[in-house]
Amino acid sequence: MSDYKFYLQVNKAFDKAATYTQYDRGILEQIKSCNNVLHISFPLEKDDGSIEVIEGWRVEHSHHKMPTKGGIRYSLTVNEDETMALAALMTYKCAVVDVPFGGAKGGIKINKSNYSDSELERITRRYTFELYKKNFIGPGTDVPAPDYGTSAREMGWILDTYRQLSSDLNAEGCVTGKPIQMGGIRGRTEATGRGVFFGIHEACSNKEDMKEIGLEPGLEGKTFVVQGLGNVGYHAAKYLSEAGAIMVGVAEIDGSIYSKKGIDLESLMSYKKETGGILGFKGTKSLSDTYAVLESECDILIPAALENQLNEKNAGKIKAKIIGEAANGPTTTEAHEILKKRGALIIPDNYLNAGGVTVSYFEWLKNIQHVRFGRMEKRFEEDSYKKILSVIEAVSDRKFSEKELKVLAQGGGEEELVDSGLKDTMINSYNQINELRKLHGVDLRTAAFISAINKLGIIYDQMGIFP
Repeated sequence: MSDYKFYLQVNKAFDKAATYTQYDRGILEQIKSCNNVLHISFPLEKDDGSIEVIEGWRVEHSHHKMPTKGGIRYSLTVNEDETMALAALMTYKCAVVDVPFGGAKGGIKINKSNYSDSELERITRRYTFELYKKNFIGPGTDVPAPDYGTSAREMGWILDTYRQLSSDLNAEGCVTGKPIQMGGIRGRTEATGRGVFFGIHEACSNKEDMKEIGLEPGLEGKTFVVQGLGNVGYHAAKYLSEAGAIMVGVAEIDGSIYSKKGIDLESLMSYKKETGGILGFKGTKSLSDTYAVLESECDILIPAALENQLNEKNAGKIKAKIIGEAANGPTTTEAHEILKKRGALIIPDNYLNAGGVTVSYFEWLKNIQHVRFGRMEKRFEEDSYKKILSVIEAVSDRKFSEKELKVLAQGGGEEELVDSGLKDTMINSYNQINELRKLHGVDLRTAAFISAINKLGIIYDQMGIFP
């Protein structure tokens, strides 16, 4: 059973939440089950002419709504259990934030740094071919996205391969997180980290909840530690810093650093680019290992790396009062109980890192509608606002400068509309699960699962059974 630890942890959390719902046990078991599991292997001819067998997976957890949706990661940790667990989390995450997708996940078991760009392209294109051959990709079937070890580049290769294999008019909708020029959407790169910021900001805005854990409301002056300065961790740290929070600690692959006075994010990123690591950054103390900074003094801890980073070994030493789970499954079941007993507010992954899939939904809509957000209404809005402002000028002594007019009359372009939609989604979803938390006297993770089960149960209860 140890081989299925992560998937079991997800199901344990589901089972705990299910006791607060009224659904039949059979429906609950159906919701939990993974619908399709694909395990593939294929040969790669490396640049030196040698042959290597590559292993990959794609799991479609739930077909209650189509298409299914979930990232593709390139990592040596990829296996069937992890992929099943992450696909299940995607189903519940989409339900929590009201994104109409079923959950899916994929991965290729490689260390990306061991392969050239041309080898990675051949791996990605062959993986896409295998998905296409087995009907595991398509704008109405299954839509991948970037994850750990992948980026817009790999998504571009996936789209190009799919387009060559199919004659689908909506081919651009087969994958999200693409380059803008290939049908991507502005705001997707920072979406997950931006969503993490919106979620933490909303939690910190609740005076009653902050009083419970001994903190003042608001982000101004709060200290935070981030584990992992990849895409998600960097953007979460960026927006928190801009809102007045102070980054005092960072954990990366080469180790961890701490400074009570604060660490400048952009200077650290420049240093990391120059040296390949964060150790030795000016004004900071290098700690014993990569996990040590997680136990340091701070108000907010943001694990933004891989799963099981907060566990029974270190949970009792963690001092943060707010845990913002930017990564998938960063806290084990045992660690969650330890942190909860200590009084920490844990903002769970199945809500907090849903910014990526939310903006992916916007990108998918853009692709199947074949029109950029804001294209038809932006200019009309600006002209309307200018007319209103001119009326204000006519009936008052107020005269607007060109700079003021530009700001006040700005219409909603793609980036502004995406950001507004993401913010609204994260705020509304947090308040929904926070209400459930208080109603049932549970933690936010359980409340998020209750929210997901309630939404999924209604659909599953009405689904037909065909022979």
